[in-house]
Amino acid sequence: MTHGFGPVAPPDAQSRAAAEQRQAQLTKPAGALGRLELLGNWVAACQGTCPPKQFERARVVIFAGDHGVARHGVSAYPSEVTAQMVANFLAGGAAVNALAAVAGATVRVADISVDADTDPQVAKHKVRRSSGAIDREDALTAEEVRAAIEAGRAIADEEIDAGADLLIAGDMGIGNTTPATVLVASLTKTEPVAAVGRGTGVDDAGWIRKVAAIRDAMRRARPVVKDPVELLRVAAGADFAAMAAFLAQAATRRTPVVLDGVVVTAAAMVAEDFAAGASAWWLAGHRSTEPAHDLALRHLRLDPVLDLTMRLGEGSGALTALPVLRSAVAALAEMSTFGEAGVSTADDEPANTAPDLRK
Repeated sequence: MTHGFGPVAPPDAQSRAAAEQRQAQLTKPAGALGRLELLGNWVAACQGTCPPKQFERARVVIFAGDHGVARHGVSAYPSEVTAQMVANFLAGGAAVNALAAVAGATVRVADISVDADTDPQVAKHKVRRSSGAIDREDALTAEEVRAAIEAGRAIADEEIDAGADLLIAGDMGIGNTTPATVLVASLTKTEPVAAVGRGTGVDDAGWIRKVAAIRDAMRRARPVVKDPVELLRVAAGADFAAMAAFLAQAATRRTPVVLDGVVVTAAAMVAEDFAAGASAWWLAGHRSTEPAHDLALRHLRLDPVLDLTMRLGEGSGALTALPVLRSAVAALAEMSTFGEAGVSTADDEPANTAPDLRK
């Protein structure tokens, strides 16, 4: 089954080189801002300009969807919580709302497959109510996976056309770490017990049920693991298909993305299969406590900005990293060069007279 994406051109190398040159001229010792310098250079390359511009419309899109496997004891919370949290997002009462306000971002919720009727404003791209229980049935039909991919592509286009200059994908769905782990373990050839985490905080019995469900789903996924669309259809769900297409389309349209936790990063693995090279447009916001997240980050060769033992989802880890990324942009764009500030460099100083200000 086709997905309609192709290879993605990388961020602009000339702008990255210009940023590296500018970093060497700023009033600081060379490399003194560490990884902030590399992050600033990455933004310059993504924007195709140096110095880079501060983000004016950072946008979080939370992809909400339920999963039939949640009815089989793999989560500490009932499926009804997904719809309740969608209402909480809209009311501004969730962690993502609080963190977005601090980080200078706005929040959109997209009901892709919530097992309830939600506000019409968030259900515009709804594909179905709850994806199938992947340990015993396909998540989606062929028509539904196509609809979900088109939904994710359309949402990316809507946000970019409305002026978004940085995107964050978030997730909400009770049970969604189970399909996420199925995707990651299948694509990295990892045994279930080495990839399964506690998700929302399941007890030992719940963890055992989760391992069994993931093992069964991986067995069902094995024949289609090399076909990204079929893999999403059989072993993931509508929200994952939409997220994967959203991430691939953002890269296709040269818009940087900050990835969140294991659910979004699992979708990103499929998105990289959709659109080879897309991962160059993504930054890993954080490393969550889910074992599968670390596997996914290594697979994508992404080094997370933060490691704060977070595991909430919603876009929370990516939003917590956003102020760091804003700091990187500000340092590269707003600092003076040695020449502008009239500060001597090591090359300007007579030998044995004044200290090197960059040490």
